[in-house]
Amino acid sequence: MRTVPKPAVSAAVGAGAAATGYFGILFGESVVARRAIGMTEDRPPSADGVYGDDLPGRPIHCLVLGDSAAVGYGLDTADATPPALVGIGLAHVLDAPVDVHSEAVVGAQTADLREQINRGLTYKPDIALIVIGTNDITHSVSSFTSARLLGAAVRRLVTAGCEVVVGTCPDLGTIRPIPQPLRWVARRRSRNLARRQMMAVVAAGGRAVSLGDLLGPVFDEKFDVMFGSDRFHPSAMGYANMVSFLVPSMAAAIRERAVAAQSVMPSVTDPPRDLMPLEEAAEQAKLHPGTEVSREGRWTTVLRRRRAA
Repeated sequence: MRTVPKPAVSAAVGAGAAATGYFGILFGESVVARRAIGMTEDRPPSADGVYGDDLPGRPIHCLVLGDSAAVGYGLDTADATPPALVGIGLAHVLDAPVDVHSEAVVGAQTADLREQINRGLTYKPDIALIVIGTNDITHSVSSFTSARLLGAAVRRLVTAGCEVVVGTCPDLGTIRPIPQPLRWVARRRSRNLARRQMMAVVAAGGRAVSLGDLLGPVFDEKFDVMFGSDRFHPSAMGYANMVSFLVPSMAAAIRERAVAAQSVMPSVTDPPRDLMPLEEAAEQAKLHPGTEVSREGRWTTVLRRRRAA
């Protein structure tokens, strides 16, 4: 039997100990981060309802799915939550009433979208907004599994005749209660998940808007006003900033749906489209914050829309 040299054994043991120590530090820091962030049982009041009910036409049914970012965790008024801001924004941009219904749940992971969709499809939505991914990172769900589940959720909604817009996983590297090196790991994993989410969403027939690379620098630069009191979830201004980048893509999806159905919905000229393979589009979105990526035939469309006021 071959004898392994002692120096090699020592090196292997040393490497194993170093790895164990490193992940032990990460685990310890994650506990500290959770304690620093904290949790509360308080939930914002429901924002379900019709926005722009004085406008003509049949209300556009909008379904909101996802986690605390979609709920508006930490807010104490309904009108400041993402579902309400989406309803207000779409009604203003489209000049049409918008009926918002939310099935988003604080703490939800991508696997929970299945049950949210089960409940939401009874509402017969015209368009769905999904914001999910943060809890997959904090619960160590692989980015491959998370993206696969998201793709299946989007495909199910599209098959049901619903337009879908997804805000990809935000950049968790901007959350200061998470200490280093855990914050560096969170940033790397969240950005990797966002890229996989984008590819899965577009392949399933939805539209993906990059929130991580877009909101990360803004949230990091204006940390005091973009985050809430727990320093983990966004403030009212932070949520509003997020929604301002999602509404234009949602409005475009509804307009294009109306045009396809030969509706009389007012049309708006969009910026020129760049067509490219999906993987290249995902890289473009990574390099250019705020990019929307969607499918057009065999190719992928890359758009940079003007954010909602």
